[in-house]
Formats: sequence, C-alpha cells, structure tokens
Amino acid sequence: MRVCGKRIRELREERGYSLQDLASKAEVSVSYLSEIERGAKKPSLKTLEKIARALNFPREQLVEAGNERGIALGDRVRLLREKRGKSLSTLAEEAGISISYLSEIERGNVYPAIDTLKKITAALDVPLSAIIGTGGSLGHKLRQAREEQGLTQADLARAAGVSAGLIGQIEQGKVQPSLKTLEKIGGVLNISPCYFIADDAGLDEVLNQMSPEVRRLLMEPKVQSVLRLVCNCTEDELRFILNFIQLYKRCH
Repeated sequence: MRVCGKRIRELREERGYSLQDLASKAEVSVSYLSEIERGAKKPSLKTLEKIARALNFPREQLVEAGNERGIALGDRVRLLREKRGKSLSTLAEEAGISISYLSEIERGNVYPAIDTLKKITAALDVPLSAIIGTGGSLGHKLRQAREEQGLTQADLARAAGVSAGLIGQIEQGKVQPSLKTLEKIGGVLNISPCYFIADDAGLDEVLNQMSPEVRRLLMEPKVQSVLRLVCNCTEDELRFILNFIQLYKRCH
C-alpha cells in the first residue's frame, strides 16, 4: 500500500490547515506528517485513518491506485472489515477461520487460497473482486500453484520459455496472458489452463472484462444456444473451436 502524500498535502492546504494544525488533529508529530506528505514515510492504516478523519476524507482515496501493486490484498481485507465495523474475531468466526490466520492475511504474511477468500468476502458481503481485483484471481492461482511446487518465478519462467518479468506481472494482475502462454505455464505446473480461467472468482469477474457490446451479444438466444453446446464439448472439440477462433482473428 502506498499513501498519496501529495494528495494529503493538497487536502490540507484546501482546508487552510498548516502542518501543525493537521498534525494536532491527527495526533501525529509535525515532522512525521511532513515525511508522509513527501512520501518519505509509509504510515500504518491506523495513522492513515486518523489523518483521513482529520481531513474528513475517505481513507481509501488517500491510497495511490497507480503504483506497482496498489492496495495489497491484506490491506483490502482490513479496510473492508473495518468499513463493515467487524472485529478480527467476528470476521474470523463468520468466515470459519482462525483469528491468527486472518491476522496473518491482513498483515500480508500469508496468501490464502481462493476458497478462503470466498469465505471472507461472503462474510463481508462483497464480491471477490473487491479483494483481489480484476485479473487477481488468475494471478493468485498462478502464484499459489508455483509456490506449492517450490518454484521461483525465474524457475517457472525458464521452464515455460517466458520471461520472469511476465510471470511477475501475471501474478500481480497487471497483464492478462494469452491462451498459448497459459498452456506453456500449465504444462510446466502439470495443470490445465482451464484451472487458471475457471469461474472461481464468479461470473462478475468474467463479465467485467467484456465490453458492453459483447455482454449484450451473450444475451441473445442464438448465442446462448451455442454456449450450451460448448458446455457439452470434449477437450479436443473445445480446443478445435478455440484454435479456429484464433485462426479467424488472425485472418481478419
């Protein structure tokens, strides 16, 4: 999580607060607040909450969205939990996990399985995308499968014939790999590419990646009848259809 110090300074000046004024209201030192504004210090969520309250501004909007990782998964869980007014023990009980495990998740020390994230989001009454973001499900699955097999990003990249940088970007949800790349990665991990793109994150995750025109097209009866036929295809038949689509797109 990276706090936007520039935004804090702008909001402070808009409200006519000096550094001393805001520091006093947020109960932090003037020097510490100055370092936060300059980006030299990373405040805790608790400190960020005090600053946001003093500025009367949503805490979530004081976090930069365009940085390398954005808000970390654990930070997202904590922000949503506190927004719902739930304690660690309450959310842990509702999600059916231990308090210590939930605490480790929020602190970024562990990366939970998708099933665990589903329990957490169900208890928070939010979609899975609120925690992992678009593309995060695929990246999370890849990282989990890689680490379970004791492979580093460099190991996997070398065996799959791709760059380590690409593996990292996929795991961070920054890029959506091609089917060909997924097949290479899946071959190394001995996992079907379908595992990475299966509907674990829910239908909304898939629909959000489609244009409005494509979503409308999917609602047409003829298209839905084709989709029903696809559901009954064998692996070879589905692979033939996918190859045909790729050939068609290359020729047009």
